[in-house]
Amino acid sequence: MHAPIATPEVDWTALRNFAALRGQLRVSFGPRCNIACWFCHNEGDVPPPVTRSDRARQPRPRGLDVDGYLSLITALIEAGMKRVYFTGGEPLASPLARPVLEQLPEPGLDTSYTLITNGTGIRTHRLWLSATPLDKVKVSLHYFSDESLRAIAGTRIGINTVLDGIEVARDIFERVELNTLLQKENAHEVRQILDFALERRMPVQFIELVGTDFNDGRASSAVSADGMVAYLRTLTSDEHIEVAGVGQGRRVFRVDGVEIDVIHRNLGRHHVGQCGTCPLRMKCVEGFWALRVDHDGGVQPCLLREDLRMDVKELLADPTRLAEAVAGHITAFTEGIL
Repeated sequence: MHAPIATPEVDWTALRNFAALRGQLRVSFGPRCNIACWFCHNEGDVPPPVTRSDRARQPRPRGLDVDGYLSLITALIEAGMKRVYFTGGEPLASPLARPVLEQLPEPGLDTSYTLITNGTGIRTHRLWLSATPLDKVKVSLHYFSDESLRAIAGTRIGINTVLDGIEVARDIFERVELNTLLQKENAHEVRQILDFALERRMPVQFIELVGTDFNDGRASSAVSADGMVAYLRTLTSDEHIEVAGVGQGRRVFRVDGVEIDVIHRNLGRHHVGQCGTCPLRMKCVEGFWALRVDHDGGVQPCLLREDLRMDVKELLADPTRLAEAVAGHITAFTEGIL
């Protein structure tokens, strides 16, 4: 755990470069979720399936209230962050989701707000969601039947609830996207998911599993993206690789104008000094692509390195010092001196 860095002269370069390269600010509303996907990493905290199987293993307690979230988000946007993503657990399972999302600072021209959800609560919350400044909803669709939903997420919720949530989201928001983790449990359904997306002209992202301590026990479920890449090449010749910016390299296809991304492990790379000596480097293909904010006021530049987490709760009352501390932390991270 890192204390905020005291910096008499703040170097904003690393933070602003990260933002300019489309780095994400990922804000977690907490670990609550109504399903329990086996691969969930809960943004680095103890995930729901682990707690469900072992009640002694609990995520950290909540340390942020509504005002704390809004102060932190506002400070980091004013410091230069542009792309804000709201996660959980399931964000819509949190009682803080509505008051935070309804009071977000007015987005600037380059600022975007994205909700990442499992889709099951969208119909329930549709009225207030429609009044928020969210630009996009990204629905995790890792299944396409009741059977695969149960196998992957350990729930008796039916697939129709998820698909209905997607349709409701499409009625509310201009942009709705899907993401699908490739795994043995859904290998027989990924083409159906692709067809579902193409029929509705929704962008979809297919992702290879990144191993973490949370999913090591089922690492054999990971499926290569090679099969999906080969299939997409039968549908289109419009393909290119994007390695600009931060985060995972991605193979991008356009099928009848619809963008299909494939996050391919062999395109992953490491972007900053800290990664060069990271003991977990062999397990990580993502690089530094998201600055993560958790529900206890922690700011962490890497999913797999909780030792790099900085607690900023004591700075919430002073947004200027908070932003300066985060900028200093990111500078130290990129220079490999944390």
